[in-house]
Amino acid sequence: MTGRLQDKVALVTGAGSGIGRAAALAFAEEGAKVVAADVVTEGIEETVRMIKEAGGEAISIKADVSQSQQVEAMIKAAVDTFGRLDCAFNNAGVEVETGVPAYQHSEDGWDKTIAVNLKGVWLCMKFEIEQMLKQGGGAIVNTASIAGLTGRGGIAYVASKHGVVGMTKVTALENATLGIRVNAVCPAAIDTPMVRHAMSMGPEIKEYIENMHPVGRIGQPEEVAQAVVWLCSDAASFTTGHAFPVDGGMMAL
Repeated sequence: MTGRLQDKVALVTGAGSGIGRAAALAFAEEGAKVVAADVVTEGIEETVRMIKEAGGEAISIKADVSQSQQVEAMIKAAVDTFGRLDCAFNNAGVEVETGVPAYQHSEDGWDKTIAVNLKGVWLCMKFEIEQMLKQGGGAIVNTASIAGLTGRGGIAYVASKHGVVGMTKVTALENATLGIRVNAVCPAAIDTPMVRHAMSMGPEIKEYIENMHPVGRIGQPEEVAQAVVWLCSDAASFTTGHAFPVDGGMMAL
């Protein structure tokens, strides 16, 4: 622990598991007060318990990021509790109908993916930036994916993640002189429930997923979390508008 975010307030969506939980724990380890948000109550309560047991300070908020009123209430609760919002990691996301060709993708699957992955990130930034402008600055990191940099993946997921990269660049430029930095992380395959489910479909699929990465393995949530913490810290004060691969070398291929 280096205290890079000492006494700052950090919001993490999708904090109930995977990358979100790892980021919430990493924020707390660096001294931040954490607002852990997710649509699943049990997951965020466990994340908050872990933070408090380690001596940190955190609250949980149940919120569906695709719903404007719930996002607005989430930001208000964070500020009402801790007084401000310094860092936001917009990580909540879904992936449905994996491996389905574009012409077979359902309209319901498209709508759900876009609602959470794209609209949800926009809504979070909408209210986060409003608060950060009031207080004089802040740092935002959005979860995109290598699917936001390539055509690898289902059409709705790829479209949503390309959109996240685009929104990151727009908001970074809009706020470049206003004290708010906006970046995105673009993970490859990470050891999360979503990826573990895919790898459980057979040894050949597991081998294929691992071998997609030049380093020969999938990533760990903590490895993405450390990139997020750095992007939110003062060490990244000259970094904004970037889509930052955390990919074991995949984008170098």
